[in-house]
Amino acid sequence: MAYWAVLQIETQREHIARMFLMREFETYGPRIRRHGRILPLFPSYIFVRIQSAWYRARWSPHVTRILMDGEMPAQLSDEIITSIRGREIDGIVVLPRAPRLRYGQPVRVLRGSFEGKIGIYHGMIGRDRERILLDLLGRKVSVILPGRDVVGR
Repeated sequence: MAYWAVLQIETQREHIARMFLMREFETYGPRIRRHGRILPLFPSYIFVRIQSAWYRARWSPHVTRILMDGEMPAQLSDEIITSIRGREIDGIVVLPRAPRLRYGQPVRVLRGSFEGKIGIYHGMIGRDRERILLDLLGRKVSVILPGRDVVGR
């Protein structure tokens, strides 16, 4: 029975590793466009369809390891690969845009010490870091949280 497995590849060697693997296996290395460049969606990882003899994929040039589930490679369902391929336009995966928060918008904290607190969005600082103002002990306090921990109301 054929299944998809995940191979970890040497850094920045995804393309050459796929060239070797494609001699014997069906491979898939989803790509995205970021800042005008085409990059791997999952850097240092590619998918390979295993029919039999998975160890050949494991010992292919530039393959670091195969993700395992005990003694056998971890198996990905066809639906996962189909879902990723379904987001492709001209061979490039188009990721959904995260909803943007607006300055001054009420937000709720989803996780962490301030879980459930309501605050005011006060801007983004750095990559995936959000500043919000929380009312703590009777005054507004600026708190910096990961973007995934803050949602607009």
